[in-house]
Parts: sequence; C-alpha cells; structure tokens
Amino acid sequence: MSDHSDETATMIAAGDLQEFAPRGREHCRRHPSALTLQLRRLQPASELCSSDGAAGLVGSLREVTIHERQRESWQLRKGASDVGEEVDYDEELYVASNVVIWSKGSKNQASTVYKAFTVDSPVLQALWCDFTIPQEKSDKADVSGSGEIIEKCICILQNSCINVHSIEGKDYIAALPFQVANVWPTKYGLLFERSSSSHEVPPSPPREPLPTMFSMLHPLDEITPLVSGVFGSARVQYVADYTMRIVFLNTEPSIVMTYDTVQSLHTVWALRRVKPEEQNMVLKFSEQLGTPQHMATSSSLTAHLRSFSKGDSPVGSPFQNYSSIHSQSRSVSSPSMQSRSPSISNMAALSRSHSPALGVHSFSGVQRFNFSSSAQSPRRHSITHSPNSTSSDSFLAPETEPIVPELCIDHLWTETVTNMREKNSQASKVFITTDLCGQKFLCFLVESQLQLRCVKFQESNDKSQLIFGSVTNIQAKDAAPVEGIDTLLVLDGSGNLVLYSGVVRVGKVFIPGLPAPSLTMSNQMPRPSTPLDSVSTPSKPLNKHLGPLEEGVLLSPVPELRDSAKLHDSTYVDDCTFQQLGTFIHALRDPVHNRVTLELSNNTMVRIAIPEIATSELVKRCLQGVKAILPKEIAVQMLVKWYNAYNAPGGPSYHSEWNLFVTCLMNMMGYNTERLSWTRNVSKHLDFEGSLSPVIAPKKARPSETGSDEDWEYLLSSDYHKNFESHPVAKALRLDPLEALASKDDFSQILSLDSSTLLFTHIPAIFFVLHLIYEELKLNSLMGEGIRSLVVLLIQLARDLKLDAYIDYYYRDYPALVKTSRQTCVIDQVQTGFMHHPAFFSAEPPSIFQWLSSCLKGEGVQPYPYLPGICERSKLVVVSVALYILGDESAVSNEASHYLYKITSGQRKQQMEQDDNSCCFRHSTSVSSLAEKLVIWMTDVGFTLRDLESLPFGVALPIRDAIYYCREQPASDWPEAVCLLIGRQDLSKQACKGNLQKGKSSVGPVLSSDIPSGTESEEDEDGMNDMNEEVMSLIWSEDLRVQEVRRLLQSARPVRVNVVQMPEASDHEYIEEKENRLLQLCQRTMALPVGRGMFTLFSYHPIPTEQLPIPKLNLTGRAPPRNTTVDLNSGNIDVPPNMACWASFHNGVAAGLKIAPASQIDSAWIVYNKPKIAELANEYAGFLMALGLNGHLTKLATLNIHDYLTKGHEMTSIGLLLGVSAAKLGTMDMAITRLLSIHIPALLPPTSTELDVPHNVQVAAVIGIGLVYQGTAHRHTAEVLLAEIGRPPGPEMEYCTDRESYSLASGLALGMVCLGHGSNLIGMSDLNVPEQLYQYMVGGHRRFQAGMHREKHKSPSYQIKEGDTINVDVTCPGATLALAMIYLKTNNRSIADWLQAPDTMYLLDFVKPEFLLLRTLARCLILWDDILPNSKWVNSNVPQIIRENSISLQATELPSSEDLSLETLAQAHVYIIAGACLSLGFRFAGSENLAAFKCLYKYATDFLKCLSAPTASITGHYNLETCLSVLLLALAMVMAGSGNLKVLQLCRFMHKKTGGEMNYGFHLAHHMALGLLFLGGGRYSLSTSNSSIAALLCALYPHFPVHSTDNRYHLQALRHLYVLAAEPRLLTPVDVDSNTPCYALIEVTYKGTQWYAEATEELMAPTLLPELHLLKQIRVKGPRYWELLIDLSKGTNHLKSILSKGGVLYVKLRAGQLSYKEDPMGWRSLLAQTVTHRNSEARAFKPEAISAFTSDPALFSFADYFCKPTVNMGQKQEILDLFSSILYECVTQENPEMLPTYIAIDQAVRRLERKEMSETFELWQIKLVLEFFSSRSHQERMSGNPNRGLFMNSEFLPVMKCTIDNTLDQWLQAGGDVCLHSYLSGQPTEESQLSMLACFLIYHSVPTPGQLAAGGLEGSTNFSELLLKFKQLNVPVRALLRLAPLLLRNPQAMVL
Repeated sequence: MSDHSDETATMIAAGDLQEFAPRGREHCRRHPSALTLQLRRLQPASELCSSDGAAGLVGSLREVTIHERQRESWQLRKGASDVGEEVDYDEELYVASNVVIWSKGSKNQASTVYKAFTVDSPVLQALWCDFTIPQEKSDKADVSGSGEIIEKCICILQNSCINVHSIEGKDYIAALPFQVANVWPTKYGLLFERSSSSHEVPPSPPREPLPTMFSMLHPLDEITPLVSGVFGSARVQYVADYTMRIVFLNTEPSIVMTYDTVQSLHTVWALRRVKPEEQNMVLKFSEQLGTPQHMATSSSLTAHLRSFSKGDSPVGSPFQNYSSIHSQSRSVSSPSMQSRSPSISNMAALSRSHSPALGVHSFSGVQRFNFSSSAQSPRRHSITHSPNSTSSDSFLAPETEPIVPELCIDHLWTETVTNMREKNSQASKVFITTDLCGQKFLCFLVESQLQLRCVKFQESNDKSQLIFGSVTNIQAKDAAPVEGIDTLLVLDGSGNLVLYSGVVRVGKVFIPGLPAPSLTMSNQMPRPSTPLDSVSTPSKPLNKHLGPLEEGVLLSPVPELRDSAKLHDSTYVDDCTFQQLGTFIHALRDPVHNRVTLELSNNTMVRIAIPEIATSELVKRCLQGVKAILPKEIAVQMLVKWYNAYNAPGGPSYHSEWNLFVTCLMNMMGYNTERLSWTRNVSKHLDFEGSLSPVIAPKKARPSETGSDEDWEYLLSSDYHKNFESHPVAKALRLDPLEALASKDDFSQILSLDSSTLLFTHIPAIFFVLHLIYEELKLNSLMGEGIRSLVVLLIQLARDLKLDAYIDYYYRDYPALVKTSRQTCVIDQVQTGFMHHPAFFSAEPPSIFQWLSSCLKGEGVQPYPYLPGICERSKLVVVSVALYILGDESAVSNEASHYLYKITSGQRKQQMEQDDNSCCFRHSTSVSSLAEKLVIWMTDVGFTLRDLESLPFGVALPIRDAIYYCREQPASDWPEAVCLLIGRQDLSKQACKGNLQKGKSSVGPVLSSDIPSGTESEEDEDGMNDMNEEVMSLIWSEDLRVQEVRRLLQSARPVRVNVVQMPEASDHEYIEEKENRLLQLCQRTMALPVGRGMFTLFSYHPIPTEQLPIPKLNLTGRAPPRNTTVDLNSGNIDVPPNMACWASFHNGVAAGLKIAPASQIDSAWIVYNKPKIAELANEYAGFLMALGLNGHLTKLATLNIHDYLTKGHEMTSIGLLLGVSAAKLGTMDMAITRLLSIHIPALLPPTSTELDVPHNVQVAAVIGIGLVYQGTAHRHTAEVLLAEIGRPPGPEMEYCTDRESYSLASGLALGMVCLGHGSNLIGMSDLNVPEQLYQYMVGGHRRFQAGMHREKHKSPSYQIKEGDTINVDVTCPGATLALAMIYLKTNNRSIADWLQAPDTMYLLDFVKPEFLLLRTLARCLILWDDILPNSKWVNSNVPQIIRENSISLQATELPSSEDLSLETLAQAHVYIIAGACLSLGFRFAGSENLAAFKCLYKYATDFLKCLSAPTASITGHYNLETCLSVLLLALAMVMAGSGNLKVLQLCRFMHKKTGGEMNYGFHLAHHMALGLLFLGGGRYSLSTSNSSIAALLCALYPHFPVHSTDNRYHLQALRHLYVLAAEPRLLTPVDVDSNTPCYALIEVTYKGTQWYAEATEELMAPTLLPELHLLKQIRVKGPRYWELLIDLSKGTNHLKSILSKGGVLYVKLRAGQLSYKEDPMGWRSLLAQTVTHRNSEARAFKPEAISAFTSDPALFSFADYFCKPTVNMGQKQEILDLFSSILYECVTQENPEMLPTYIAIDQAVRRLERKEMSETFELWQIKLVLEFFSSRSHQERMSGNPNRGLFMNSEFLPVMKCTIDNTLDQWLQAGGDVCLHSYLSGQPTEESQLSMLACFLIYHSVPTPGQLAAGGLEGSTNFSELLLKFKQLNVPVRALLRLAPLLLRNPQAMVL
C-alpha cells in the first residue's frame, strides 16, 4: 500500500455515498397516466422521438432506449423553509413527457411528493420562479411594511403556453405568442428566448429583425421585449440579435451570460428594470423619416403592414391584420444577419446591426401577434407619446398601443478574443462560486476545450455595478459548485475529482467505494469499500440492484468512515458495488448545498457529500476569526491546509477536532508541536485513537499490550486530569491531588519557532482575534468547555509573545489552569522584528466584563474592539448597555457606534477621535423609552429569550431589568416578537392574531357558538341560535333579558290566539273572530324579522358546503284551550293579497345579516343558496340585499347579477340593487352606476327606449345612486336627483302612484351625494341647490324644467290637476331631509332658520304636522353642536304660540278658544317634540349618555300617559302612537347595544299592544327599537359619523307603513340600511391561559372637548366602548391583570382591527390573583392572605400554593423537587427555606426568570466560602449584579418611579455581598496577605492559594503589578497619597483599605 499512501496525503474523503435516482421517476411509474405510456411503448422507436410519451418510466431502466432517456429531466435545489430556520433537504423538479413532479426529501432520502402536475402537451421545461407583485396590484393589501409580495411559483413551459402554479394555489395560464426556445427565472419574473427558426432567410431589403428576448413580470402581465443599453450612449434598443444565446442567468447578483454563436464569445450583462426615461426613449419614433436610413431600419413588420394596407384586406380591423402578419412573420420576418467576421468586437457589431430608431407602433403588432382581440394587459402604463408619433405612419391602426419594455440588460464584460477560438465553444455549464474567503467567481465550462474558465468579480465600492477581473483556466471535463462549503468540484481530464476553492487547488477527493482512476488494475481495491448496510446480503451481488430499481433499494449513508481499516479481508471486497472495470466518473450534476451527483460510465448515478470544513462550534468560530484577520491569499492557504488535515481519509473524530486544529494552527505558526509538551500530549492522544493526522509525523504507538509508566504519566499530565482536579466533584470527594513527575525533557532544551512558516508573521493578529473570540464565548454560558480549551492555547501564545498583562488576565479568569511550570518557546529579537503587530493590537487585554463594569460605575470607557459577524454577542451587549445604562440613544441608531470599533484585515486604523469621558451617563430621555428602545432594538436584531437564557446572569441583568420594565408597562402595538421577549403572552397572542387573515378558525373558541341552545326542536329554527352565549352571559349576567328578547323576536312558531267565545256568538262567527284576531297578531309577526336581523347582526360564520338556514315565517296561530290551529287561508275572512311578501323579504335580510363580514364566501355559495321553489324568491331577494350590506355581494359574478336582474322579479331587483350599492358605498364605481342607471329613466338618454321598470325598483335604484356616490358631491348626479325630487306625474300617469316614496328617495339620495358638503358645493353654485330645495319644501311656482327630459314633461298630466305649482305634499319630506344631510353638522344658521317651525297660526295651517317633525329634525341636525341633552333644550324648539296654548298633559277638560285651532296646535306640539327628541337620538347615538337617556325616557313616559289621557282624542291616537314610536327609536339609538332594562320594558309593553290603532308600521318601529337595543347581541353600537347618520335617516324615517305592503311614503327595504351605521365596539377581555372571556377592569380616557375637560372613567369589560375618535387612551387596569395600554393618540387602527375581529383583547392574570368571576371582591387572592401574615417568616408559603401564582410547569417542578421538606433534613432545611423564599419572591414579583440568577448567586457564594472557585467567572457576574444595583442609572430609575416592583429582593443582595466580603477578609487574615504581597511585587506565589487570590483580585478590582509599577506607588507613605494615586486606576476605596497595609509596608491590617 506504499504507493497509495502518498496519494492520500492530499486527499479528501467524501462521505455519504448513496445511489441516486430521481424521485419523480418512481412516482411516475405509479402515476395514473403510466397506463397510457405503456401503450405507447408499442410504437417503433423512430416515432418515439416525436411522440410525447416518456415510455421508459414503466419497465426496468435497462431497456430504456436512448430516445426515451432524453425525455426525462430533473433539477434539484436546496429546500426552502418558510420560517427561516436552517433546513437541509433537497427539492426536486422532475419532468417526463407531460408530467411534472415536485418532491422534497431530506438527506436520508425519505422523499415525499409535494405536488404532481399533468398538462396536455409535452412539457418542454419546468422551473421554479418567484414573482414579485407590487403592492397596489395585489389584493392582500393588509401586509404592511414591504412594498411587494413575493409569490413563489412553479412554471411549466409547453409548446404554446406556460402554466404558472403558485404555492398559495393560484393557477395562471399565459399563452405564448411565439415559439420559445428557453425560459429562465430571473429576480423579477420570467425571461423567454424566442427560438429563431433555421429558415429565416434575409429578405431582399435588409430590415430590422424582430426581438429575440422577452420578459414576463407576472403571469397576468404582457410579454414584453427586452431592451439593452447601447454602449456609450444613453439610448436603449430591443435585443434582436438572434446570434446571441443565453447560457446562464442568475438572480443574486442579477446577471445574464450570453454566447455569440458567430463570434464564439461569452458576454455578461446586468439585468435590471427599465427606468421610466428609457421607456420613453424606446417609444420615441425616429424623426428623420426621409433619410435612406429610415428605409433600411423600418421594421419588417411595418413592411408587412404596408403590403397589407395596399392589398385588399381592410385597415379598419387591426387585429385581422395582426393575425395574418403573425402567421407570415413566423416564416419570413426575421432576417438573418450577414455573417460577420469574428474580428469585429461584439459591441460594434451589435450597434451596427440594430438601429435604436425602431418604430414602436409597428412593434405593438408583434405584441398582439395575436390570439384574440381581448389580450389586454390588466395594468396599463400611462406613457405619453410624442404627439407626432402616429402622424408619420398613417397606415398604422391608431388604436394599437406600444408595448412598454420592462427589463433592460447592460453590458458588463466580454471575454477577450483569442486567436485559436473554435466555433462551438459555447459554455455547457455556468455557475457562480465563492471561495473560502468570500471572493466570488463566475465559472463557465467549455466542454469542447475541456476548460473551466473562472472570472473573479466583485461589487464596486458604491455597490452600483460589478467589476470583473481576469480569467483563470482550469483543465476540466466537468465541474460543479459545492455551495455549502464555498468550494467547487472539478472532474479533471484523467477522471479524478479535485476540489478547488476559487482557483486554489484544495486536494483530490477520495470516494470510498470508487477506485481511483490512476491506480493500476492489480491494486484493484486500494481501500475497502464502505460497508453497505443495505437490504442485500453478501451472497446477492449488489450490481443487480443498480439496474432496475424495482426493489427501491438505496444505499444507506455510511455512519463512520473511521473504522474501515478492519474490513480488508471481508467478503465485501469480492462483492464491491462498483467492481466492473469500466466504472469511471463521467459527469457531475445537481449540486445542492454540499451534495453532488456523479454520473458513472455505466449509466448509474451516485450522490456523495463533500465534508464540512469544521463541525465543532469552537473550531468554526476560530477559523472565522482567523480568516477575517488574515490577508485573503494567506487565509485561503491556511484554510486549505486545515481542510486537508481535517478531512483526510480516516480523519479525526469529533472530540479530537479541537486538538487537531491547535496542532495544525501551531504548526503553521512555526511551532514544533512534537517538542511542546502539551501539544505533544495532544498528538499522543491522537495516536491512541489510532488515526494518524497527516500533519503530525507518523509515530507508532508502543506495541506492548501491558502498558507502561509513561502511560500513567501521560494521563497525569493530561488536560483531562487537570480539569478533573479542579472539578467541584473532586473537592466534594476530598480527593488528594496527584502531582505528576516533572518530565525529564521539559527544560532540557529551549524551543524556538520556525519563522518561515505561513502564519508566523501574523501570530500577534491571530492571538488578538482568538482573545476576542474568547471574550465572545464568555458571553455564552453554554460554551464553558470551549473556553477552557481555548484559554490553554492563549496562555501559550501570550507567554511566547511575552505579554504579561494577558497572562495575568488569564490567570485571574482561570487560576487553576495557569500553572507556572509551563514551557516557553523563545522567539529571538530578529524574528520578532518580522512579526507584524497590527494597529488594533492593544497591550491591555480587552475584557468585556471589565468594560461593562466601568459602564455601570460610570467611569469613562474606551470603545470595545469587535470582529463583525463573529463577535456579535459582544456587540449586542456593548450596545445595549450603552443604550440602557449610559442612556445614549444614538448607540442603536447607526451601525458605526462609537462604543465599538471594528477590526478588519485592512491596515488602516480607525480614527477614534472622541475622548474617554464621552460615555458618561446622560439622563436625557425618560427611562421608559430607553427600556422600550432597547427591547425593540433587540428584537430587531433577532435576539430571543433563548439567547437571553444563555447570557451569563450578570451581563443579562440590565437587559432583564429593561424587559421587566416593559412587561409592566407595554405598548399595545408592539410586534409579536417583542411581546414574546418581554414575556407577555397576552400581547403576543394579540399581535399574532392580529396578523392572521381571519377565517372562521381564528375567531377561536372565544367567539364560537357551540353551546346548544335548547332541547326542543323548534328552538333551533328561530334564527337566533348562533349568538355567542358566552360573551352575552358575561355582559348581562344578572338576569335573563337575552332569553326574553329571543322570545319577543321569534317569528317561527305559531302565535297564541286567545279569544273568549261569547255565549251569543255562533261557532262560525267565533271562528271568524279568531281569524280576525290572528290577522291582527300577524301584523306584529310580520314586523319581527327586521328587529331579529338587528339582534343577530354578524353573529354567524356559514359553512361553505351548507345552505344558510332561513327560519320560516309562521303566520298561523294556536287557540287555547284545545290548541287548535287557526289559519288565515281558510277563506272565512278577506286577507289582503301578497300580505306576507315584504315580511318574507325582511326575513331573508335578517337571515343574511347573520353572516359576519369576515366569513369566507364566494360567488358559487351565493348562487347555491338560491331556493328551488318560487315562493321563497322574496326571501332570497332579502338574502341578496343582506349580503350587500355585509360586503359579500362584491364577490358575486357580474354574470349572475345580470342573470338575476333579467328574471324581472321585482323583489330580487330591489334587493340586488340596494345590496350592490351598499357594498360599493362611496366608490363611484362605473359598472354599478351603469347597472343602476338602466333602472332610472332620468339617467338614460332622452331618446332611449322606455323600459318598464317597476316603481319600487326605481326607488331602490335612486337610493343606490345615492349610496354609490355618497359624499362625492358629483355634479351630474346631484343635478338629476334635484330635478327628480319634483318629478311631475307624466301625461300617461306613469309616475302617479307612490310618488311620495320616489320623491323622498331622490331627496335622500341627493343628501347622500352632497353629504355634509354644505355651502362649499364646488361647481354647483349655478344649480342653486338650497334655494331649489327650499322651494320644494314650502311650495311655489314650478321652475322651468331643466335638463334632458323637458320634452317629456311639456304636456301636463291628464288626470292630476297640479297646475304650475309644486305639490308640497309630495316633495317636502325629500327636500327637508336633503337640506338636513347637505348641511349636516355645519351649524349653518341661515339654512337652519328656513327650517324653523312657523310661529303664527296662519302659517301653521299650511304645514302638515308630520312635516314639522322632519323640519325640526333637520334643523337640529344642521345645528349639531347646539343639541343639549335636557328637556329645556327640547322645549326650546317649540314656537311660542304653541307653548302658550299647549294643553298640559294632565288637563281634564279643554280650554276653549275661538281664533286658535287647538287640534292643529296639539298635533304640531307633539310632532315638534318628537322631532327634537329624534335629533337627540342621532346626536347621542350609541353613546349611552345618561342625561340624554333620562330626558328621552321622561318624554316617552309622558307620551304613554298622554295616550290614556282624555285629551288624547284632540291630538289623535295615530299621531301620539307615531311620536311614541319615534321616541322609542331615539331611546334605542342612544342606548344601542347596551340592552338597557328600562327601554326593554317599554319595548315589551308596546309588544303586547296589538289591537286598535296598532298597525304593522308601529310594530315595525317598536321591534326595530328592541333590535337596536341589543344590536348584534351587544357587540355592536351606532356611530355618529356623517355616513352613519345618512344611513340611519333612511332606516328610521319617521313615517311608518300602515300595512305590510305599504311602500307609498317610504320603501320598506330601506329600513335595513342601519347596518351601514353599526360598528363593532365591544371589547371582550379573554384570559390568555384558559382562552375564555372574562371580566377585567378597564380605564377609558376621553379627549377634552368644548363641552367637557379630559376625563377618565372606569368600566368593567366586556363593555361597549365609546366612539373611538372621542378617546385618548384605554388601559387594562391592575391589580388583577397585567396592565396594558392602548394609546389612541397614535391612531385608532390598532384598536379598530381588534374590535373588528370580535373585540378580543387578550389579558393575563397576575400571579396569585383570581379572576373577577371567582372572586368578585378580591378577598380570596393569595396575596391578600399573605399580607395578613406579614410578620411570620416566608416559610408560610407552601409549595402547593404555587399553582395559584403561575401556570409555568417548570416552576411547579421546581417547587416539587426543591421546596418540599422531607424527613431527617438536617442542615438541608436552611437551603430549602432559601429556595422557598426565592421562589415566592420570584412568582409574587412576577419575574420567575430571575430564579436561576438567585440560585446561581447563592451557589457561587457557597463555593467561595468552601474555597472551591477554580474559575472566577461567577464572581465577575456577582460583581456586575452588585454594580448594576448601585449604578447611577438604576438609582435614578428607582427614585423616579418609587412604586415600581422590586426587580430583585432588597434583602438578598446585601447578605450575599456581606458573605463574600467576610470570606475574602478571612482569607486575607489567614495568610492571604503574604500571598497578595508576593503577587503585587511580582514574585511567584504558592499554588494552593492561587484560586482565592484570583477571586480577591477580581472582586476588589486590584490593578495588575505592571499598572501599579507604572503608577509610581512605591514611595507612598500615607493613605491619602495612595488615595490620590489610585484615583487614576479606578480602584474602589473598600479595596484600597485592604491593600493599603501591604503597600505602605504597614504591619497592622486596616481591614474594617
């Protein structure tokens, strides 16, 4: 084997040899389409080529013909994870025939098929591509932050189209207008290469060729041509050179590589988006039309067009032309260029062959090449063309739009021309690789020349472009990048695999199991193959499996390559997999991460893994650091050496990796590791493992089996023994230390270093970097082992570099490891001269703990050195302390913080101009904001709780303090990550819920309605069983009012008809009487659904597979005592026809309004709900309207809308028109406007055919126009609506019925269009809107009818004599309300005065009393700010004449009067009062204002009394009932959603009144009031915004229908528009632990207004909040729940989103508290109990009680194991009590994360007392903790906020501090002073005292002997002098007191 061993010397062992077959192949075989493929097998092979079957996938691979083999292809990529954690698996895209299979699988080949796609024609190519959707285009507008959304897609290219499937499940198909040769994924979208067919002969005149490259940025966008920048000018032109082929495209950096087939040159281009000015440039026409140049360049397309336009095909239809052009241009259009000589440079040729003056219009022909005339792009770029562009080419059809190019390529680099360049040297493989030092290379493989050409490139300094270097050639048959370890694999000419890093050769790759090709046959198996633990037994030859993969056997990965040596004589050798002679590697493919596939010559494939550069965390860190500091060339060489040493065949196992690294590093520094005792131990150590490292000279272990003394000595002197000696266990077991004999050869010779080695000159730099890594590792408490290993190396280097300060520093850290008897290597002066001391090297060791300590003490600090990317923790800690302790906010703001200075390999030292004291404490900003800033910054840099746990406790303390602070007072809008960091689950859950797309699931159990609502079957059909009982039972917990409301509003059960049969009545009469009674009751039943819709508003999420249940409207009755059924259809009495049709419409609306706006509903589901039977059509019409009101109707396809409208069903049209308009509120949507205009004759042109539109549909359409144009003040609409208010009845009486409702609708619509615009109606002054409305209101001569329709109204009506005056009875209501809405809230006095009620009897007689109600209402709405909630204000609206003569409500007989009509006065009085009260309702809608409630309630009870008073007949019962209904509605508006009991009682009283005057309309009003009172089950309330008031005016119009089909004055459908005024305002606290709604105290702060100052109010949630614009902030108050503040001054969106998602506010109970439900008074909480037993000791805290304090399982276990007393405890009792009290402290102060800190401090102090500190790490931490609590910043924080919870127990730390002080002082008195003195004078100290001495030095911050000497302390005689001198050294006084006796040579100690 001798000839083999030197081969291995630079060989690298590859691991994980596995057989490879694409996973898709196996899946394809089982794929359903495999059958069809089997049939195709029967075709002869020649046909197979053309047929699209991948027949070879069925049988075994042996029989696969070459043709079939070419049909399959696959590509692999590294698996992408969503979240961002490291994933290590491959994804494969496999294409065969027309199947594409996407599979994923991890290293061990457990593969799963993720998706399989089958398309119609053969797949030419499949690829992954990410499209970016710019924000405005995407429909998900709620993703905040990023401007674009990335859509991950898979694209499948077929012959004529490309299919794009996104991961979210969207599918697109884009047709391709040309043959595509190739598709490439880019950073922006797809890039297509048009295939240039071979028969493109140049036509006789040379013309402009067609573009060859196109881009598509999104599957819905057009395919646009690519442009390229013209070299040396600002112009761009289309890429139309068909000799250019793309060979490679990369996304990051975004570059394209092309190959010129004529010149045989490769070129690199940068790919970017086109700039707008370049788009215009391409679109400009060439101006010089006359020149011959234009003739030459005019595009071939233009020429085609010319020929057509001369010919017979008409120019009129451009698309016809284009299609014919298209068919021709395929064959002739693209001219092939004259062949060019390769000598011309590429760019010159380019610019010669293209002219930038390409006619764009002609080009757009190519665009519409075209399949259909509708191939419009969904997104048009508006680009202005030069005006003369079209005039020149008159033959062009003017409609064509030019195509705007989207992407542009800029030239970057072209390879140089060589003399001997072969024709077909196109690169077959191109990739970008990075070398070990991060330099990038673009490599391309030219197979014809067996060359891999590598070009180095880098970004320019301003990052704007890439700079390319020179080309390096490597001989290669094939190559592949190994991205995982920054190398590339090359297959050289002789068939060897060689690993390169960039262009540096690393070594050959040795594949166990593949013979190296260079070896002779005789030595056929130089190394045994790896054991293949597969299914096969040795007797079955393995190569049988390699053919057909029937059994699906895969070679398993090899676990360890180390032990292969013992397999020499095994049977595996004969049986080896690749024993066939001819197996050599013939290609490489599919590199992913560090795995690559080798194709062998026998058509099998093997996948190997190239080993990592290092596996141990410590080695990785050190390599990174050393790499960062060395010059790149040296760094690469060093890494190559290390890689070879580490990955030699049979290299070291994981544990010895560090030892190997040390040996390797020191060898490179020039040490002789053989001679150095401790590294020799390392190498012996390696020897014993039996694996030889190539770096260490092979030294055979002694063959004797018996062992020898040397082995024992080796063990004693090993590191392991030293570590063990200092281990606490050894102390606990009282083991005596064993001293090893001093080795004989230790001091015998002096070792010197070899200065010629690679790293010798860089030793100081490397040492410094390793020191920084050592400091970095100190900040990770999990790296303790690594630190100890590293410090040994550092001590050796520090000794040799004679750096005493560093040696002292390491001694203080690890006193046990630094023994004095270590060897030193002498470096003579001459050599030291060669050494390169970098600028950043400092004589004082940088110490992160020391730095923090100085900060805490407020001393000046130097900037701390750090290595970017390696010492990230140091950076984080330094910056966070600078921010939080020093209060310097700029620390986090910019990268270059002046608390850090970066160390780079460059020689320039950074200028540190600022002086030392720049870092003193600045108390500029409030502390809270510092803590917030810190926490938010830490989350931004990705710091998590797990990182915090691994920080040492002293360092973590300031961060924990900030976190604790933020936890107490968080902001509500922090992102989820911040909330997780501060440990507020309630907030993080809120934040994560807030970001969800809300489906049914995310409402969660909180708002689910799974509670069965009762056992009787009929309960289920009343339509109210989906209410959220849980929340309602919290809101109204004392009584059953919700059940009562359900009883009052249900309409699905028969009513009780209770009629007593009089003795004289016959049976027949009795039946008639019963039926008449039922008819009366049905008036009430039919009015119920409107109220029910309000009650169940938005309470249900439908299941998409089921129809929406609509409860039936039951109009039958049951008569007691026999419960006989009473039915209206018996024919005994006259029942009005169509009586129930509006009732069932309302029933449908009520059912539809249950659907919550957040539900998932689509067009299909809406259509699916269409009833089968015609009787239910009205309900469906209502259902459609409801869907519009909750916003779902926008999803209904236009086709279906058209379908419904053509049916001509009146109700459906009404519901649909109103629904669609409500859904498009205020959008001015054109499509909807067209839809509505068809139904409004006035909006149609005067010549149009008269459509017979039912009157009610016209009314609905007019209101629809008002809704769609709400608030837009659209002039034309306003003009038409203004005229429509006074629309006269036509000559043929077409408009005479129900004119009032049409006029009212026009008025309401006009009011909505100009809503609140008041006097500033821009551009409408000539319409005189207010004057015209005033005239409509008070009457007068009709103006001349303006507008288009005057012809119609020339002749007067033949049947109604109106004359030329306005019919005020028709027009007044609409005009009044229009005025009210236009001047809403404007406080315009002049308009308001028009609306004043008349104050003389004469004028009063002219006005209908009802209109007085409207006028008063309108006047008050205009004077919005004058409305006051008291009866004085209400009465002030009544004119004096009425007030003086009004009848007091209690009067018994009437006052008589001659000249006054008492009836008129009384009616006017009640209506004006009602109008004022209604306006009060609007003003305080949804506010639950107490004064308004009392005032309205008083008037309501007055009217009730009035009804029964004797004077009622004067006023009229009907009028009083109307006014009472209006008052009830006003009351309900004020108390909306609150479920107020008094209002409920009033409603119930009115519900019972069924006889007499009570008609359908009054019932409607009463039950609407009831519904408003419980709006949305208490979750919704009313808003007082302008649009809400407009909607409420439509819904609550105070004229109620007389019977159920009455639409004369007001369309009933409008009653449902209240939905537009409802807004969710219920805040429901949900306990985050139990996920159930609960009570919580919240405090609401109102902003100050002109009526009241800023005020706060406490509410018990769940509660309805006031309107958000009135609020300043909301906070969840303690003491039971964690406080939470929602600040509304920053904006209300956060709270709005919470409320719209069900109002769920997550809250978290504080420790030891019970919820309000369990403990209403707060007497049972644990803290209340502990307060009473304050004096007894903390032992009173029983561990069992912890469950009340916390839900954390870790704390439970801690209490279980550490706090429960057991029998015979003895001295352990004390520790147990300590643990109990610590635990109690932590949970009651709510910082359980401090528990480990407490325990660590306690343990450390105990260890110090036992003198067992082998490392001073924990002492440092305690010191930092103490310094933190005594730091100025902390003191200021505490004084600024005295009531703040204690972060650490105030008694615990002083006790610990005292203990440490005592221990160290005792040591000092017991002989420690001698030791200390010898240390200070620089003499050796005795070893037993070393560790205590180190503790003393650290704890008291004693300066090093060197510093003392420099301070000149020798001659000091008295203490005061010392004090002065020590001032500079920052030594605390208490330390000085202990040092003074030694320094002053004063025998008596001064220990106090």
